[in-house]
Amino acid sequence: MSHEAHEVVRHEGHEVHEESTQEGLRDLRGPKHRVLRGSSRGGAWPPLVELTRARIYEFVREPEAIFWAFVFPIAMVIALGIAFPSTGESPVAVGVERTADGERIRETLGHVRGIVVRDIAPDRVTQALRDGQVHVVVAPGNPPTYRFDPTRAESRLARLVVDEALKRAAGRRDPWEAREDRVEIAGSRYVDWLIPGLLGMDIMSSGLWGIGFSIVQARVRKLLKRMVASPMRKRDYLLAQLFARLVFLAGEVTVLVAFGILAFGMPVRGSFAAITVLSLVGALSFGGLGLLLASRVRTFEAISGLINLLMLPMSVLSGVFFSSANFPAIMQPAIHALPLTALNDSLRAVMLEGTPLSGVAGELAIMAVWGIVPFALAIRMFKWS
Repeated sequence: MSHEAHEVVRHEGHEVHEESTQEGLRDLRGPKHRVLRGSSRGGAWPPLVELTRARIYEFVREPEAIFWAFVFPIAMVIALGIAFPSTGESPVAVGVERTADGERIRETLGHVRGIVVRDIAPDRVTQALRDGQVHVVVAPGNPPTYRFDPTRAESRLARLVVDEALKRAAGRRDPWEAREDRVEIAGSRYVDWLIPGLLGMDIMSSGLWGIGFSIVQARVRKLLKRMVASPMRKRDYLLAQLFARLVFLAGEVTVLVAFGILAFGMPVRGSFAAITVLSLVGALSFGGLGLLLASRVRTFEAISGLINLLMLPMSVLSGVFFSSANFPAIMQPAIHALPLTALNDSLRAVMLEGTPLSGVAGELAIMAVWGIVPFALAIRMFKWS
């Protein structure tokens, strides 16, 4: 066979193979050229589903991610619940200088309910007050001297309690004694107020670190570069990151809320459906921010800096560990515009006060804006490499 004839046969064979391949693809696509899904023989799934599954498997295989998502919030609740028990009356820690004249004062205060007396050496008074070992130190004398830090509320209270106890022991008589009507309100303890804040911070942390860092990690490892040639859109990849994040959201919320109820007796007055909606919107909000931060970053140092730059101010300003009302009035509009403030305030309103979703519509709108706008920007700015 001549060389020309051999080339003709090769060319015709290639055309036949190409036609058969195209016919096979048409058979798989079915009507309107749509790919058939999920056959028992391993049929193709849409890129969004495959990417979501891949991200879920990647998350499950990372023990560190499981720890930060599920274990760390519970450890925080336990530690802070022990440090601030909010059970009964907190005792007043009173230090008495270790001198010969201090025995009478120690004996007097030791018989007063709610006061814990500790001996303090004269040269360790400043250190004891600074480290919070005692709230006030009594220096024996006539009259005695109270040493305390007036900038601390617990020290000012301890000074009044000690002064009242010593004056009564000295024979002071009050013209009348007020009656007490003690009211214990469920949900008013610090741990009850803290858990919704920790839940909000956990949702924020998982959304920013779990999405933003994983995308940059894939970019650094050149995995995103390989995906450019695959049959998927940029939107599919970004949505898959969000959907995979939502898969684990239910577990995070359930574990933390259930632990608060069982371990600390935290009341939940609102509906669990409302808590679910708030958590879902909050997760989408911070997920959109995570996508935006990671849209063009190429190094671990850069994404870590950006995430911390966003997280740390909100962790302080948005009322996680203490009320955001402590900040000046001029800062309040900006603080209430933050997504974490909206999430924490709405979770506390629903969980502790029983507020319906209609009562936190403003907070839902704020979180929705923080989710939609960053996601739209991320689609436009995202780069594979």
